[in-house]
Amino acid sequence: MPAPRPASDRQIVLRLPRHTLKIAGIAFVAGLLLFLLVWATGRKDDFYKASPAHPAAGVQADDSIQPLPAPLPAQDGASDMPQAKPPEETPTLVETAPPAAPAPMPLPEDALPGAPGSAAPANAAAAGGDRPVPMQGQMPPPRYPSAALRRGDAGDVVVRVDVDAAGNPGGVTLVQRSGSRDLDRAAMEAVRRWRFHPAQRNGQPIAGSLDIPFEFKPAQ
Repeated sequence: MPAPRPASDRQIVLRLPRHTLKIAGIAFVAGLLLFLLVWATGRKDDFYKASPAHPAAGVQADDSIQPLPAPLPAQDGASDMPQAKPPEETPTLVETAPPAAPAPMPLPEDALPGAPGSAAPANAAAAGGDRPVPMQGQMPPPRYPSAALRRGDAGDVVVRVDVDAAGNPGGVTLVQRSGSRDLDRAAMEAVRRWRFHPAQRNGQPIAGSLDIPFEFKPAQ
């Protein structure tokens, strides 16, 4: 007969009914599911919950932001838009009266005769007389020599010209000298360029001669 085991070696075995274990397992699983459901619901709310916005560091509050300055008024003629070019003026044809003819320019002193009309013969005879007559428009005046003009030479010159039957001057001689060779020479050269109506006798042209006075006087 085996000896009885000591009291310290004895084990207490609790035997529960089988249906009690099933109920405990079902309760554990239900509690676990309930925990998971509550945890998931709280997590979902935390995910969609908006956190209060915090201003970024270094960004000033709205009250500290200075407003932009007001735009300056546009100055006269200043604009961002390109200015339109003014329409070009179309020239208008205006009929005006033709300008009056300008007054004749005075001749230089060295081209003037001694006095107005001094190139004309003193005793002009009508054409067809016994003396030659200078042709109008064919009597260029003598040129006042520039050297005599600078010296202030003045005087009267009388030139005698011989005119042939064709009215051309031939010999030219001095009847009265002025005292200035330049003035005497100018008078003689001028007469050589003249043209004449020849002297006539019985209706026929003949040779003749004519004395022509000149006055040389510098302009004052």
